Amino acid sequence: MKTTIMRLARIFFLGFSILLCWSGTVQAGNATADKKAHRLYQDNCASCHGADYGGYLAPALNAETLQGRSPTALRSLIMVGSFDTLMPPFYGRLSDDDIRLLVGHIQKTPRQPNPEWTLEDMKASLKIYVKDESKLPTAPTYRIGGMDDLIGVAARGKYGRGNGSEAIFIDSGSHRQVGRVPTVTAAHIIDFNPARPRWAYVKTDTAEIYKVDLYSMQAVRSIKTGFNGPGMGVSRDGKYIMAGAFVPHVAVILDADTLEPLKTFQLEGVDPDGKFVSSDSGMVIGTPFADIFAIALENAGQVWIVDLQEGFPVTKIKNVGRHLHDAFLTHGGRKLMVASYDDSIVAAIDLQQRKLIKKLPAGCVPHVGGGAAVVVDGRTLGFGTNFGTCDKTVVSVWDLDKMELLKQVPVSGGTESPAAHANAPYVAVDIISKDRRARTIQLIDKKTLEVAKTLDVGGHAYFPEYSADGRYLYVSAGYNGDEVVVYDSTTLKKVAAIAMESPAGIFSRGRVKYMTRGLSPDVMQE
Repeated sequence: MKTTIMRLARIFFLGFSILLCWSGTVQAGNATADKKAHRLYQDNCASCHGADYGGYLAPALNAETLQGRSPTALRSLIMVGSFDTLMPPFYGRLSDDDIRLLVGHIQKTPRQPNPEWTLEDMKASLKIYVKDESKLPTAPTYRIGGMDDLIGVAARGKYGRGNGSEAIFIDSGSHRQVGRVPTVTAAHIIDFNPARPRWAYVKTDTAEIYKVDLYSMQAVRSIKTGFNGPGMGVSRDGKYIMAGAFVPHVAVILDADTLEPLKTFQLEGVDPDGKFVSSDSGMVIGTPFADIFAIALENAGQVWIVDLQEGFPVTKIKNVGRHLHDAFLTHGGRKLMVASYDDSIVAAIDLQQRKLIKKLPAGCVPHVGGGAAVVVDGRTLGFGTNFGTCDKTVVSVWDLDKMELLKQVPVSGGTESPAAHANAPYVAVDIISKDRRARTIQLIDKKTLEVAKTLDVGGHAYFPEYSADGRYLYVSAGYNGDEVVVYDSTTLKKVAAIAMESPAGIFSRGRVKYMTRGLSPDVMQE
């Protein structure tokens, strides 16, 4: 009897050990699979859908937002892509097993809490590619009439990272590509140093900032300022950069020469409804008016003015609007026009007096892009687009001297980015939709304030931008077009096309001298 019990005990403990071993193997296998799935998400999805699974350029992908969605439908969408959006087909890039693993991962993963990215993290991320900048060329290594003729294009690449993700620079005098700077993940914003013509700064979807030498067309150093968020501005003296993030809720001031982070700001405050919130960063902008930065706190409804002096003190303007995003300058950079998505207004702020001037009607979900402002018959006119999530797809025109709505011009769909120039007769706006209208740019006559012509650009037409002299209009024909198309700004005849993979934002270096994020030469007055 005792022998039988001992045998049974040995069998039991042997089985229990096998069970424990099997359980540990399963847990280790699950952990390995989870780790692989997370890496698949970060490498293929995060640059558009957000590192925190909370959305960015594209919708949030997490357990809450995908509740009830069919795994088969999600797998099919990943395989074939989403037509007329930035999402390409992943069939051939990812195996079927990887796609299935990814679907299961996003359906069970909650939105991640706001992760930290500290001043120390930023310092540790600094990379130096050119140790001795004094050995760089003393003049451009390519032929160009002047540095203001440069136009930078944020080329996303097919998958938002890897080959094709780069900043591409074009000579707008000859429409030749003169440089390309790889950015690992998709370039989002390109800004130029107002005081030092050789330097540009490229910010990616994943919040890296590259300092680019425009003479030799190479990155000399980079730093990671967060996980995503497009906001970036350069001070008028060219000494400082300010960058904001969606994730985490911080902003940072950098030394523009070294990219050394100098101070971080926690973006938080009381919103217009009296609730204390932590906030994404909206627009970040420098101004030719003063040694300051302005930054919008998207969720807190505040605009902060940061003085570029010891300690970087902050003046907070509250109750500006709900869900603040982009902005543009006018009147020599003294007035700031900030879009408020949820209130359907554009708020005017006087940067000299540091106060809210007025809230102007702006259509449904206004988006002013880099801005468009011109002087017509003695009046300073500002043009604002709107996403058109209701039936009111209009371009709002304001008299910026009197701060009042002048007209709302009906257009064929929602719009994102207006472009204007003193030497061009039209204000150009891009039409955003999921049908053939997305191929088009509409041109509004500055005198009549009516749509005068519609251009079929091909591909998905986005982000119009005038050359510094106003002679040419550049338009991205991305998604299915893969080129930047150039038009004569008066005749509207196509004059050139420059091939690249998924071009997006277009940025003229002339902005820092003439347009200052949307201003034309004729409005650079006090």
